[in-house]
Amino acid sequence: MLEKIIQLDHQLFYAINTGLSNAFFDVLMPILRNKLVWIPLYVALVFFFIKTYKLNGVFLTLALIACIAFADFSSASIIKKNIKRPRPCNELTFKQEVKMRVTCGTGFSFPSTHATDHFAIALFIITLFYKKYKYLPIIFLSWAFLIAFAQVYVGVHFPLDVLCGAVYGALIGWGFARFFKYKFPKLIIA
Repeated sequence: MLEKIIQLDHQLFYAINTGLSNAFFDVLMPILRNKLVWIPLYVALVFFFIKTYKLNGVFLTLALIACIAFADFSSASIIKKNIKRPRPCNELTFKQEVKMRVTCGTGFSFPSTHATDHFAIALFIITLFYKKYKYLPIIFLSWAFLIAFAQVYVGVHFPLDVLCGAVYGALIGWGFARFFKYKFPKLIIA
């Protein structure tokens, strides 16, 4: 069963990494996966929280930072180091099939920490604000999906890595938001 899943994962990786190859994605996807590109969004979120909700916005920002820190640490420093799945570009039997668009890196592949972190952010924001801003799920899930998809396209993660990272991150984001709502009911925003 596990062999079949890995085989399907490899086939899907090849379909995305090579089959969808085009000049536009070759430029766009490395940019999308770069965490520094998204700093203006993070700054805008913090600015919005604090400007709109004052002191409550500071608490909200601290809760989001805790959410991201937990997602990032648990994904990169606990799960990856215990699973030890090589990246597609480092897997001996597979790496010659990988079309690399960024530096491979030496870390492990499962789960994708990019996917974990960005889906944690997305679900945290969506869970707290979706009643007030109905368009948020589409915007934030699309944003997180594009970042996760980019990981596969550039050759540094398998689809299963980003899928599991996305689910794990979504659960973390949802859980932190629910805890925030429960622990600070007077600070409920939406």
